[in-house]
Amino acid sequence: MPTPPLLVTNGRIVTASEDFRGDVLAVDGVVERIERRIDPASAPRGATVVDAKDKFVFPGFIDPHVHVHLPFMGTHAKDTWESASQAALVGGTTTLIEMICPGKQDDPLEAFETWLSKANAGAACDYSFHMGVTRFDGAAERALREIVRRGITSFKVFLAYKGALGVDDRELFAAMRLARELGVVVTAHCENETLVDEAQRSLVSAGRTGPEWHEPSRPPRVEAAGVHHLMAFAEATGAEVYVVHTSCDEAVREALAGIGRGVHAHVEVVIPHLVLDRSYAERPGFEGAKFVMSPPLRDASQPPRLWNWLRAGVIETVATDHAPFDFETQKHMGRDDFTRIPNGIPSVEDRVNLLWTHGVCAGRIDLHTFVASASANAARIFGLKGKGSIAVGGDADLVIYDPKFRGRITAANHRMATDYSAFEGWELKGRASVVVRRGEIVAKDGRFVGPGGGGRLVPRA
Repeated sequence: MPTPPLLVTNGRIVTASEDFRGDVLAVDGVVERIERRIDPASAPRGATVVDAKDKFVFPGFIDPHVHVHLPFMGTHAKDTWESASQAALVGGTTTLIEMICPGKQDDPLEAFETWLSKANAGAACDYSFHMGVTRFDGAAERALREIVRRGITSFKVFLAYKGALGVDDRELFAAMRLARELGVVVTAHCENETLVDEAQRSLVSAGRTGPEWHEPSRPPRVEAAGVHHLMAFAEATGAEVYVVHTSCDEAVREALAGIGRGVHAHVEVVIPHLVLDRSYAERPGFEGAKFVMSPPLRDASQPPRLWNWLRAGVIETVATDHAPFDFETQKHMGRDDFTRIPNGIPSVEDRVNLLWTHGVCAGRIDLHTFVASASANAARIFGLKGKGSIAVGGDADLVIYDPKFRGRITAANHRMATDYSAFEGWELKGRASVVVRRGEIVAKDGRFVGPGGGGRLVPRA
């Protein structure tokens, strides 16, 4: 069924490069006209009119790093595609890229079909995937070639999680060489798995088992070593690489060093690393387990440095690494051993509002950096056709954003499936007033109002 026409009027349209007042007309889910003023009488009959006076009109936001279906550490992430995608839309995110993380013994093509079927069945937002490479042999290579042929043009490798998801150097080299051949971006979790494993064993054997010891088990030098390792392999193979969830200045500098040697590399930060620090993971009474993620939250000197790199454009994207686990029933699996705490902070619903409140409103980034890092750059890097901008012929993914809204984050009201929020009680200084997915209004003022499902796999260049 065709999507009814939609006319957005009187808004301040802001993209990664433009800022002007104007109107947007969408027909059949595609932007048809962008003009300073569009007479409603000239719009197609039956068009829905949204008045965006005193509000911003942004392109739909893109989160390029989420986990929805995630078997991990003996349990499964709590969200379904229904809950995660609706939460994303309420928060202004209209497209998600999920990490497919098969086990080492799993068939990659079967894993791809499993992850795809779950998104097809429940996604209300649009989506794509990064295909996890957890082993590399002849069968895996054949499967990866087929998956790329079907439009998944990025891989994910782990230089951590020894014995589970991590690849050895031979597999890393082979995967990156294949990526170079196929024109695929290699996204990478960069930590030195041996250093992490040895530190964990030493701490646990010494009785240091609480969540506050998670960060000391994988300090900044371990992450920086992982980035250095990735850059060396990218230099050797010519592969394009993307460093996910960069948490510290040391790791960013290693990526910059690689770029200086000619490596085609991109750097991502996730919202928890911009607004939280390790003191949250040190809270008493096991409360710190709520904040265990990898790489871990760093000391309070690190977030300001990451904001500086973001403002400078060295960090190109702000994602979430959304990995939702309940506090009461899942995080407590590591009550007596921090290495058994499922890693992850639920944040897909909060990313845009936190970036606005603590970035734009705090004067750390400007409007164009806000849109570029939360939408346009991900669309460019990962070839998401029709996404990341407001342009004639592009998808009508729009966020009418109200900067006058004031409210607070609370788990009691969020749509994510977890029993807690890492940002409980935090003030917000703006939120999405209306969210449009391909011309259809799907969220209003913190409520999901669209039909279930309707999300599509995004074609990628």
